[in-house]
Amino acid sequence: MQPWRLLRQRPGPAGHVRVLTNTYALPDGRPVEWDLIAGGDSVAVLALTDQEQVVLARQYRPGPGRVLDELPGGGIEDGELPVDAAARELAEETGYGGELEVIGSTWLAGNAMRRRWAAVASGCRPAGAAQPDGGESIELVLKPLAEFRRQLRAGQLTDADIAYMCLDRCGLL
Repeated sequence: MQPWRLLRQRPGPAGHVRVLTNTYALPDGRPVEWDLIAGGDSVAVLALTDQEQVVLARQYRPGPGRVLDELPGGGIEDGELPVDAAARELAEETGYGGELEVIGSTWLAGNAMRRRWAAVASGCRPAGAAQPDGGESIELVLKPLAEFRRQLRAGQLTDADIAYMCLDRCGLL
């Protein structure tokens, strides 16, 4: 897996991220503007096999400018339940399935209107061919749990808070 080649940059929101600018009145009456990240909720899945391997999606991430091994996940479609989105994203990105449980959610950031849902999938096994979205290029990675914890502690993951929530829930920290 190679990093993507940057073709051009342009200022302003476009594509995957919708940004709104809200003007607020502070308690003393002064106005202040905040750029808010808008859009739908998302879900990330800590997927574990019976052999204590973590099922990950290796992909280039444009923000960090690096190839990362990450929790499978993505956007929740309109009307879709987080657990159904978790199953769909796990299958699309890795071809794996398992017993799913949504364990909670967190906010993307203090300037975001988006919730990020955390799910755990246990007993994961191959369930078919991966079918990533058209704008994705993903490789399946199976990583021993101990190695995944080292990766997480080293900050080599974008959904670290979700991963910690899931490991805690499973008693695997």
